[in-house]
Amino acid sequence: MSSTQPQVLTRTVLGARRLSNIFWATVLTLGGLGFALAGASSFLQTNLLPFADPTQLVFIPQGIAMGFYGVAAIGLATFLWVVVGLDVGGGYNQFDKTSNRLQIVRNGFWGENRRIEFDQPLEDVTAVRVAIKEGLNPKRALYLRLKGRPDIPLTRVGQPIPLSELENQGAELARFLQVPLEGL
Repeated sequence: MSSTQPQVLTRTVLGARRLSNIFWATVLTLGGLGFALAGASSFLQTNLLPFADPTQLVFIPQGIAMGFYGVAAIGLATFLWVVVGLDVGGGYNQFDKTSNRLQIVRNGFWGENRRIEFDQPLEDVTAVRVAIKEGLNPKRALYLRLKGRPDIPLTRVGQPIPLSELENQGAELARFLQVPLEGL
């Protein structure tokens, strides 16, 4: 019996549409609305919040500071909701032996460059590199080494991938592409 090896390897990459981003966007939205309404209540001398009485605040400096913090938080929350909605950074990595091509696709912001695509022949791949940096700001990532180009990141940005999963993904990709695995 002969086992046939798959000819296409596709890996999805998690973008900004993560639970942690949705959580922080919600917290910023609610907090920003609370601060903005507190500032507006202090200016209008009308209570706009059901759970507090910000009319007792002096508008300058307390009310204006609360309003400023509220507007800033709502602005950050809006940006985060847009990034989550567009799933910036999400996409896939595809390695196709039948067409002898690798394709890396990521979502960007709107406009002409909404979809970022990188296409290269498979024979340009020299190695798969695992980068591990522990400490206060840990980083665990897979990179693709190509002839005459800088290393291309293959993993998501943000939360570090568990070490065992990173090793398994790197080994599987190196085996599929028949190139060395560096960095372990």
